[in-house]
Amino acid sequence: MIILVKKNASKTQIDNLTETLRTLGVQTDTSVGTNHTIIGLVGDTSAVDVDMLNALDIVESVQRIQDPFKKANRRFHEEDTVIELDNGIKIGGGHFQIMAGPCSVESEEQILTVARAVKEAGANILRGGAFKPRTSPYAFQGLGAEGLRLLKLAKEETGLPIVTELMDASHIDLFLEAGVDIIQVGARNMQNFELLKRLGKLDKPVLLKRGLANTLQELLTSAEYIMAGGNSKVMLCERGIRTFETRTRNTLDLSAVPVLHQITHLPVVVDPSHATGYSRLVPPMALAATAAGADALIIEVHNNPAKALCDGAQSLTPAEFAETSKRINAILPYVWGK
Repeated sequence: MIILVKKNASKTQIDNLTETLRTLGVQTDTSVGTNHTIIGLVGDTSAVDVDMLNALDIVESVQRIQDPFKKANRRFHEEDTVIELDNGIKIGGGHFQIMAGPCSVESEEQILTVARAVKEAGANILRGGAFKPRTSPYAFQGLGAEGLRLLKLAKEETGLPIVTELMDASHIDLFLEAGVDIIQVGARNMQNFELLKRLGKLDKPVLLKRGLANTLQELLTSAEYIMAGGNSKVMLCERGIRTFETRTRNTLDLSAVPVLHQITHLPVVVDPSHATGYSRLVPPMALAATAAGADALIIEVHNNPAKALCDGAQSLTPAEFAETSKRINAILPYVWGK
């Protein structure tokens, strides 16, 4: 349920209304926008008398909604959410960023080489996998805690914030100790609800990837698990979905970008690397995602893709990434009007 409050309502009147609503057993989420104040009700609203609310002097309108996500819903939160990292970098609300780096951290030399290269080419966030979910149990699973140490080393040298995937809640302390700036939840864990609940207790940005066969509503209800726990710093990532097409690793659903912007205030990130599976397809789809209004891109870059231990076929070389970054920056002014 959403309550639209009149412009002339005082803070005291709004506070009194929210306190009354809480006595009815619902949680309230107040969002103060440029033109309106909106009170979102979360929980069982069956005991709330809509006619009584409409009769109040400070209430402009009351609307029941059917969406199972409330905190992630743009109806509750008109303004775009802007996520700010510890070094001041912002994502969302017109603040565009590129996250780049290897699929997997393999060695100190590799991660430092790539980190330096992507920073020089314009990336503002370093991506790299320390723990890797692999389809085959015999494939390289990542360096684990050692990979986190190397990511921290790269962060200290380059100043780039780091984003890496969390697979198990038992590793959270390791991530915090390593200074991970954005915790990534992979596609296979999008509906690991116990993990999402744990992340909801943290004051740390979360990059939530869409599952291989999940709808946008399911993606948003997963985000709701995190936000319901108190963590509103959530980014949504479109990384391709599984369809009948075999020419690409997945099918990149770029329509998800404007659709998500319409129904949620959360930043939207696009991963053209995992979506396509081939390095030659990454630059055009990165440009297309930028033009579609993505708030950020996450791109795989490796200094020697042919010898990469993980996903070399979809990784750009530093030179290819530099050229792609240059082309992305050329169209940004047309996308954001800046």
